[in-house]
Amino acid sequence: MERSIPQLLVSLDGNEIDSAGEWMERRRPELLELFAEHVYGRQPVSRPQWMIFAVAAQEPCFNGRAVRKKIDIHFVGDGEGESGGQGRIRLTLYVPADTGEAEKKRWPAFLLLDHGRLSAVREGESPSTPFWPVEQIIDSGYGTAMIAAEDIDPDEHDGFRNGVHGLFDPNDRPRDGDAWGTISAWAWGLSRAMDYLETDPDVDSARVAVIGHSRGGKTALWAGALDERFAMVVSNESGCTGAAISRGKAGERVHQINTAFPHWFADNYKRYNEREEELPVDQHMLLAMIAPRLLYVSSAAEDEWADPASEYLSLQLAEPAYRLHGLGGLAAAPFPELDTPLHAERCGYHIRAGRHDLNEVDWTYVLAFAEGRL
Repeated sequence: MERSIPQLLVSLDGNEIDSAGEWMERRRPELLELFAEHVYGRQPVSRPQWMIFAVAAQEPCFNGRAVRKKIDIHFVGDGEGESGGQGRIRLTLYVPADTGEAEKKRWPAFLLLDHGRLSAVREGESPSTPFWPVEQIIDSGYGTAMIAAEDIDPDEHDGFRNGVHGLFDPNDRPRDGDAWGTISAWAWGLSRAMDYLETDPDVDSARVAVIGHSRGGKTALWAGALDERFAMVVSNESGCTGAAISRGKAGERVHQINTAFPHWFADNYKRYNEREEELPVDQHMLLAMIAPRLLYVSSAAEDEWADPASEYLSLQLAEPAYRLHGLGGLAAAPFPELDTPLHAERCGYHIRAGRHDLNEVDWTYVLAFAEGRL
């Protein structure tokens, strides 16, 4: 199918973008504004004026191979017109145990957004699951953290009264069309987790990857676009309004996601129901905003709703932003066979056999790409 894709390296005034400086100073900010206005909504606050980190527990685990920390991120709504109140994000962090070297080692880490699986693990149970294989990650030489999405904003449409919307949204006027949706709220929470990781003595905050699956993959991409502190962004099977190109997409389309999940995106996004070709952006532009940092996209063969071909096409179409930085991509590589990951300098992709999920196979491929890069 022929798709009329908006041009990545042409600014709003029609000028060609032909250098990394122009990209970072001009085109990238334009694209951030367009995505905020038309798709994800604008975050009304960055780091709250009042926020503290409380280490609730710290203990050895996995027969002494790792240390587990439980941190509570406390914050208070601030600014004019908001309903106020207090919020808390739970963060669980695992880091490899002290190596005994003279100089304390700081570890690169993967930050994962969880939707219910963290809270479902009972105290005393092993947290290591196919979705979050902590021992595999630790044994590969990385730390890993997880935060609970419901602590930031529950995944339900209640008129944006719950979660951080209730803490920071103005309550004295109707919501604007570009007000932040739940995906943007979750992305905000990932940045608050990054605020903590910058302070942890065991984490190398210059080497933190953000990773998410499905709706979490959409969130990881938007968080990575907004917050350049993330050195690597991993989108697993994020599909519609995630990694996949919207124009001509198979499976889930914009009108379907807006109908099923009306709270995920800005109200302005609903203008493009069954009119994707009128969007001023498409998802390759979101992926391109990760450049020149590390970017990894993954798909599953049975996940037709996400449309792996459109996810891969988006990654290919993001390559010009990497080329501006003197980096190659995957534009010339044909769609790969199952379980044969493709690696460029800063971009990677795989499609594995199986259904829509995040499992040890995905992690194995992601960790292999990160080795020597993150």
